[in-house]
Amino acid sequence: MRRVRSIAGDSVNLLLYRELGRCDDVAEEALWRLNPTLAEQGPVLPAGIWVVLPELESRPAATTPVTAWD
Repeated sequence: MRRVRSIAGDSVNLLLYRELGRCDDVAEEALWRLNPTLAEQGPVLPAGIWVVLPELESRPAATTPVTAWD
């Protein structure tokens, strides 16, 4: 597991996208499970908070788009 420090103004989505290149629901859920007290910091993280990043594949699983003709 890799740990990173937040930058002033980071949100969880921004942190995930900057560090992992993705911020989908799977990545966000894994991050919350690894950092259960992170929610106490609020929606915008203060600078210098240590965050444990989940180890995920670089790309999320592809989803099949739904069209009106299906």
